[in-house]
Amino acid sequence: MRIAIGSDHAGFEQKQMLAAYLADELGHEVIDLGPDTDDRVDYPDYGEKVARCVASGEADRGVCVCGTGIGIAIAADKVAGVRASSITSPEFADLFRRHNDGNVIGLSGRFVDPAVNRDIVKVFLTSEFEGGRHAARVEKIMKLDTTGKNAASA
Repeated sequence: MRIAIGSDHAGFEQKQMLAAYLADELGHEVIDLGPDTDDRVDYPDYGEKVARCVASGEADRGVCVCGTGIGIAIAADKVAGVRASSITSPEFADLFRRHNDGNVIGLSGRFVDPAVNRDIVKVFLTSEFEGGRHAARVEKIMKLDTTGKNAASA
């Protein structure tokens, strides 16, 4: 699987660790979209880069890291075709994939232990979308990307 990864300065250290984990231990192709140092940068720039990489099909999934995982996930979710969320536990990662067909996660580089973030990433990459009753809900979410409203609000 091809995984796009990016961070801000607060997530830089964990981004580096996760990129190595993804490639060396899990055997995925990693597209590191930066930054290259822990100098201060703005998380929306890197959330967008990861999201565009996923939305274009260049990457299969995306991993973003900022201080909380919240801001970078919000930024990524603004890109059409992306379903991004801040994830703080392996259980949430599993549900995000199974119920929402999530394709980009936002992780906390300051408040979540690196070992937990490794577990989150592994679960995010191995859990499958269940479809079924969830497919119609995801379709409504995705309709918001293109029309600004779903069928219920039409």
